[in-house]
Amino acid sequence: MLRNSESAIAESSLAGLNANRELNENALNNLAQDAVRLAATNIFDRIRNYETLAELNANYGNVSNAMTVLKELTNLNHRVNGVYSSYFFLTGANYVVSTDKGITPLDRYEPTGWMEEALRGRRGIGGVWVPRKMASGVNVVSYVLPLNRLSTTTRGTIVVNMRESQIGDYLNSSEPGGRGYLLMDSNGTIISHNDKALLLTNGREQPILKQILEQARPEGYAFHEVEGERLLYAWSRSERFGWWNASVYSMDNLMTKTRSLQRSIILLTAVIIFAGTVLTVFLATWLSRPVRRLVRTVRARGNLDVSDKNELAFLDAAFKRMQEEEEGLYKLLQEREQDTRSLAIHQLLRGEVAKPIEEMFPERYYVVAVVSIDRYRRYVSHTNPETRSYHRYILVSKCESLFPEGIYARCVYQGEGCFVIVINYGEDGLEPSGDRITSALVSIRDNAAELCGHSVTIGVSGRTELSSLLPDRVAEAMEVIKHRMIGGSGGITFWREDAGGSNKYLYPANSERRILNFLDIGDFDQILNELSNIRSEIVSSEYISYDNILFIYNQLVGVTIKHLRENNISTERIFAGRGNIYSALAAQDTLDEIEEYLRGFFGEIIQYLARSSGEAGYGERIIRHLEEHYCEDIVFEDMAKEIGISYSYMRKIVYELTGKSLIEYINLLRIRKAKQLLLESKLTMTQIASEVGYNNVQSFNRFFRKYEGMPPSNYKAAKSRTS
Repeated sequence: MLRNSESAIAESSLAGLNANRELNENALNNLAQDAVRLAATNIFDRIRNYETLAELNANYGNVSNAMTVLKELTNLNHRVNGVYSSYFFLTGANYVVSTDKGITPLDRYEPTGWMEEALRGRRGIGGVWVPRKMASGVNVVSYVLPLNRLSTTTRGTIVVNMRESQIGDYLNSSEPGGRGYLLMDSNGTIISHNDKALLLTNGREQPILKQILEQARPEGYAFHEVEGERLLYAWSRSERFGWWNASVYSMDNLMTKTRSLQRSIILLTAVIIFAGTVLTVFLATWLSRPVRRLVRTVRARGNLDVSDKNELAFLDAAFKRMQEEEEGLYKLLQEREQDTRSLAIHQLLRGEVAKPIEEMFPERYYVVAVVSIDRYRRYVSHTNPETRSYHRYILVSKCESLFPEGIYARCVYQGEGCFVIVINYGEDGLEPSGDRITSALVSIRDNAAELCGHSVTIGVSGRTELSSLLPDRVAEAMEVIKHRMIGGSGGITFWREDAGGSNKYLYPANSERRILNFLDIGDFDQILNELSNIRSEIVSSEYISYDNILFIYNQLVGVTIKHLRENNISTERIFAGRGNIYSALAAQDTLDEIEEYLRGFFGEIIQYLARSSGEAGYGERIIRHLEEHYCEDIVFEDMAKEIGISYSYMRKIVYELTGKSLIEYINLLRIRKAKQLLLESKLTMTQIASEVGYNNVQSFNRFFRKYEGMPPSNYKAAKSRTS
């Protein structure tokens, strides 16, 4: 480092530039991949039929579909830092769905005509990055991605606007002597620069930048004198984007820093050598005799497996060994104590009373509180096992430390996001819902929500004086937890003696019949209205159990699926991506979540039924056309245009109706007609081949053998002998 040259400094600066470039490109690439993944879903199919804002605002279902699109765009913004906005423009529509202005008319949003020019040179199915200045004055780099025609029939474009300032944060070097940064596209247009006045200008007009662009090497560095200052220019061209990255450093500042560091190192080295020499002399003179005596004693009395060492090294190794053994023993004792206490609590909750219980809970009364993480499956999907284990450890400690003096609490983890707290107190007449216990539970709820990033619901059982009844109190607290289905997540609920009740099961049979009728006529709005009525009936009930609520919605789903199958509708195709519907319903915590899930459930059915009716009409026309013209040379693209659909959609319909491709189905019709002519006419093979649409006998023979397993002459002879 003392002999560092300009060349070494330049190589280090180039390496730093490449690191910043990779950081920026990875961020842009991740954003592009997220946009592509979003485009591959069917989320935009929800609004493809609404070309005007008036159609979109016609009913609640249309607005809900558009808000779902807006939600996905908002999620896309949050995946990468620095995204200014995102929007989706449906081809031919008079509105855009955007994260900065919501669902807004096209004439009130920024112009979209620039997208056509940006996509003109696009290759493949990916998007393009376009630097530009928005109507709001913000400089951005926009990722423009048209929807893939191979995966959806919806036509539109996703635009994600990344702030130019965020790219500058990635590229700006924090090294001493840094004078600026630059990012240009392959045409020389400046995408990002520390001088914002140069954005979107031609970089080739800048003297030094022109020389960089003319370089044949993809990366390198050069020294230039600018206004009496020696500057280092480092550049690197991206293989992924074809962009040019450059950074500028002051060699004067860099060399000054190097000389200062050199002097500091020399001084520090001299001080260390001097102090070491003094300390060595002192130890050798004054401490050698006691140290040797101590070493002899330790060697004679200890068994530390340390040998062949001088005195100081021996003592160092011996003390380290003893320290490690002491720390390990202390840790082992703590773990044993914690394990013993947790085991005792688990035994108590199973009804097995042990002696340590009396020591942990000396007071008279017991209650049980259950802390349950809301939307637990979503929490698991967003955290790794190590993080969840850390959360459990912290939460157990918090639960035991937040209760006031005089109240004893012990917490254990029961699994599936549930923590059980045994609370022991001694004040006569103190209710579980008293201020001291309630305030502690509020603190636990707030701490748990902050720690896990999810809200938690707390259920508190009734009071008991017998530790043997604690398993029953756990059941009470778990039953209280289930009532967040009606009350919502994040609450603290206490057990009531009349909570069980003896009410009979509630089931809205009239709503079930009406939903099936509305399903048959495709009236999605009325189905949503009936779902709202069911929810109102549940909420207005004086008491309804959690099992009754699940029964209502499971029965409704089961009746719907049965109704579809009785009408010969393929439920496998409708719900192919939903997994186990009943498990998904059971995983919902609140009525809001269940209603949202069923809204998507019935929405998919309505969309499938509408699409299937359209495909049936097209399918009849396609099959009739093929049966009438199979002996001719059919141009499938022209046939699809005549029918009014795309060629790929026509192929899909034929395959679903016949199980065969277009070519296979036409050949099957031709061979079927050829078999009839072979048996009923006296035409030659050449004439029959021409009659059914084959240009020559060789093609006719090849396809006939493929479908019938024998040449046409053998087929005719075999049938003649049989007859």
